[in-house]
Order: sequence, then structure tokens, then C-alpha cells
Amino acid sequence: MDPQCPKAPTLPTSSLSPPAGQAFSLGATLIFAMLVGTAVLPLYASQALINGLDVSLHLGAWTSLVTGLTLLGYAVGLFALVPLVDRLPLRPLIGATLGAQAVALAFAAWTPSALGFLAASFVIGVSASAIQMLIPAAATRAGPAARGKAIGNVMSGLMLGILLSRPLAGLADGTLGWRSFFVGDAILLVLTLALALPRVPALRPAARPSYRSLVASLGRLVAEEPVLRHHALCQGLLMAGFNAFWTSVAIVLARAPLNLGPLQIALFTLAGAASVVVAPLAGRAGDGGHAGPAARIAHRIAIGGALLAALAVSPHLPAPVPVLLLALAACVIDASVIADQTLGRRAINLLAPEARGRLNGLYTGLFFLGSAIGAAFAGPVFACAGWIGVCALSATFFIGAALVHRALLFRPHAA
Repeated sequence: MDPQCPKAPTLPTSSLSPPAGQAFSLGATLIFAMLVGTAVLPLYASQALINGLDVSLHLGAWTSLVTGLTLLGYAVGLFALVPLVDRLPLRPLIGATLGAQAVALAFAAWTPSALGFLAASFVIGVSASAIQMLIPAAATRAGPAARGKAIGNVMSGLMLGILLSRPLAGLADGTLGWRSFFVGDAILLVLTLALALPRVPALRPAARPSYRSLVASLGRLVAEEPVLRHHALCQGLLMAGFNAFWTSVAIVLARAPLNLGPLQIALFTLAGAASVVVAPLAGRAGDGGHAGPAARIAHRIAIGGALLAALAVSPHLPAPVPVLLLALAACVIDASVIADQTLGRRAINLLAPEARGRLNGLYTGLFFLGSAIGAAFAGPVFACAGWIGVCALSATFFIGAALVHRALLFRPHAA
């Protein structure tokens, strides 16, 4: 057994536990995964819609801000909305938040105004933070013994939504226009929400702390919960390497000698889709007491993926091999990050249940900073040292995650 894995809490949590005998069935799991995947679609989709948005709304220099505003809204939601899980009834909170996202998606599809679309993009991001309400809801309903399995299954929907967002947006833009993506996502969100909402646990926090005290407690939780700090740091380093890779690989694919076109690059982005099967496996490993070995394997595979990506640009390889190697590298890097994140979420959801909303928001928000750091460093490193430099940067981040894991997480009496 892993010495660091927190045991199920012994705090008085009757109002936070699912009703006796309430099982989290496979059907409910799939519905939750579909809802999470649908809610996350618009976070990155605008990256594939930039040309259509610019032509239609005349955004000009503001076009590049669409994705930034959406992600900024998501970050705001993590710290401003998700803590409400620890104060308000869960089911109406999730329903209202995702209902607001559906309205914002419909408004984004309708508005002829650039300013209106930018405002809608921000609201879409804020309301997408409901994802971090749904994951702990699934974990709570599954119970401690199957918590990792439930989180892993729902995480599969989350990662699949992220991976499919750009290709689906590009397909919608190329056939029916960019507005069709927002209309389709709004309709799918309403339908999946109608199916999922009755299955959300009808939980009411035992205490009702003020919103101000909830927000003020975020810093204290970071200081007092080493499991949160260490898992967030480990995942943040992995996400930094992940984003450094994905920010730069499209440039390598488009340039000589590979010279792939936009459609081929869009298909390449699906290379990591197969990696979503790792999330349930990682969750089961955590439930079985094997979180430490599973994480160590994931980190080693990530480092190997970065080395494989560097090897792919060797000038001595025949034409199809570099693309295949890059696709394999993308798949194993994605799988490694997903596995570690699933294990981290399981550990976070075994902490104090009265703070579960805040803990999930903090965990995601903290490693989200790692994503931003990786993307920020990728451009200058690529300009100075090329693709080999980016691969070295990713490998450095991955090695850092492995060292954090070894030093802080899976050792006796550690977090």
C-alpha cells in the first residue's frame, strides 16, 4: 500500500455522503463523463475558429484574445465559483452554472457584436468551472472504495472533450460556419445536463460558511494541506511539459520536411485520444493501493515521450516515420499527464469533505499555472533552440515532476 494515500476522512460528514445504497452505475458514469466533455469543449475550440471569427466579427487584433478570455474566465470560476460547493446545495449549483454556460454559448452564436462575443467567451469560461463541481460530485457518489475508478471514468470524458474540441470546431467552421459549433454545443449541453442533473447527489453542506470566509480560506488550505500542494506541484510540472510540447508541435508538422496541411495537423491532434483509456486504469490503481508505482511509471513514460519526440526530427528517418514517432510521443505524453492527474484528483477527494469544492478548485487552478508557464516558455525556447530545445524543456519539466513525486509524495509520513 502507498503510505501517503489519505484514508477516508473521519469528520462528521453525514450531509456530504451519498444516500445509503446509492450506487454510481456505469450509465451514470457515462452521462457524467459526457456532460464534463461537453462543458469543456468551448475552452479551446476558439483556437480553431480564429479565421472565421475575425472575418465575421471583425475582431482584428482582438481575435487572439478569445481563447485567453475564455481561459481567464475558467480560472476566475475555479477560485470564485467552485468554492460555493462547500456552501450551497450541489445539484442546483451545478444546474445553474451549466445553464448559464448554455445561455452564453447561445448568445455567442447569435451576437453580431465583437464586444458581445468577447463578453460571452469570458462567461463561457467562468461557467465551465462547473467541471470541477462535477468531478467531486462523481467521487462523492461513488464512495471512498471506488473513488479513483469514478474519477478516472469521468476524467476520460474531460480529456476526450479537450482533445476533440479543436478538430470538432474546425469541422463545424469548415462546413456550417463557426456559429454552428456554439449552437451544437449549447444543445448538447442542455440535453446531457437534463440527463445528468437528477443523478447529481442532492448534497447540502452541514455548515454554511459565508462566501467571504470561503474565499479567505483558500490560502489557508494550501498552507495546511501538503497533499494538495505536492500533487498540484507535480501535475503543474507535467502540464508545463505537456503544453510546451503541444504549443510547438504544430509548427514542426507544418514546416519542412514534414509539410503537413491544416487537415492533416487537425487529424494529428487526435493522436492523444487513445490515451483517455488510461484514466480509469489509473483510478483503479489508486483504489487498489498502487498509486505510487502507477505515478512513477507515468513519469518515466513522459520522459521517454519527450526523448522520442526529439528523435522524430532525425534527418536520417524515412518520410512517414517522423510523423508516426511524433504521434506516439503525443499519445504517451498525454497518457502520462492524464494518469498523474487522475491519481492526484483521487488523493484530493479523499481529504476533508467539507472543503471538497475548494480543494478541487485549488488543485486545478494551481496546476493550471503550470500549463501557462509551459506555453509561455515554449515560444522563446523554440525560437532559440528549435524543436530539440522544446523537447529538452518538456523533459526537464517531466523530470522535475518525477523528483517531486520521489521527494515529497510517496514516502512514509509524507503528504
